[in-house]
Amino acid sequence: MAIERVAVLGSGSWGTAFAKVIADSGPEVVMWARRQEVASEITETRVNSGYLPGIPLPANLAATSDPAKALDGADAVVLAVPSQTLRANLSAWKDLLPPDATLVSLSKGVELGTLKRMSEVIREVAGVDESQVAVVSGPNLAKEIAVGQPTATVIACTDHDRAVDLQHACSNSYFRPYTNTDVVGCELGGACKNVIALACGMAAGMGYGDNTMASIITRGLAETARLGAALGADPLTFAGLAGLGDLVATCASPLSRNRSFGERLGRGETLAQAQEAAHGQVAEGVKSCSSIRELAAAHGVDMPITEGVHQVCHDGLSVRELGAALLGRDRKHERQ
Repeated sequence: MAIERVAVLGSGSWGTAFAKVIADSGPEVVMWARRQEVASEITETRVNSGYLPGIPLPANLAATSDPAKALDGADAVVLAVPSQTLRANLSAWKDLLPPDATLVSLSKGVELGTLKRMSEVIREVAGVDESQVAVVSGPNLAKEIAVGQPTATVIACTDHDRAVDLQHACSNSYFRPYTNTDVVGCELGGACKNVIALACGMAAGMGYGDNTMASIITRGLAETARLGAALGADPLTFAGLAGLGDLVATCASPLSRNRSFGERLGRGETLAQAQEAAHGQVAEGVKSCSSIRELAAAHGVDMPITEGVHQVCHDGLSVRELGAALLGRDRKHERQ
């Protein structure tokens, strides 16, 4: 089914950048913004100055603060809200969803309390089959995409045909999507990389260099893959764009909120100070480290970096103590 009209619910950096990607690929796009002034600015001036200042938005992209208007007639609905608010937002929108629309998650995380992945939250709240839900994950830093720098991504859906339809709707000269049917692996890669990026930021804040960074990225990928194996993901997914690709971009780039947040912690700032410097926003990994840690424990999976990041963020462990604890662990075979 050709996707001709897309609703993007959320007007943050990634939601706006992905809306631009779709509009640049041809379909009509209507964004939902919580605040009317944001919606008016996007529609009238073609700019979202609060999140992507100076980036002109296409003429076939409009915005509204009325979710019913955004969702009316949509062939695909892109959910671009923080992972821990997805359930509440979708609960308010579920009666407005077009019956057969593809529901697309941009959110990367594991829900606190339920330990559900975002596609599971969507299926539960919207009451749809898993074949109707797709996820987007890859090395997709919003600001780079918004200015048209080339990148690739993965669109994962258990219904391959739906993934292909969405692939066609967001393919253009700078954005190359690949399809996959491993929703579990793509979601876990997207959620866990935020936690590993916090650890990389902490290391950078302490003044450590590329060897340390590469070690954290590689061992972080190993523990992510272990969790994926326990939950039935395809191991090859973690060697792809939604695994290694997203992990490298998020851990290495100063544009990454999780990397930057971790760097402040590594320099000795408190969680509150780092949050204040981030204009009141908490990096996604600060919350997800707790739910991912619980999910791993429930499946008997060892995730020492995730465990350590949780202890730094929530239990008072210092970053220096975390480094000592990781280096002092029992020696073992690399594949353990």
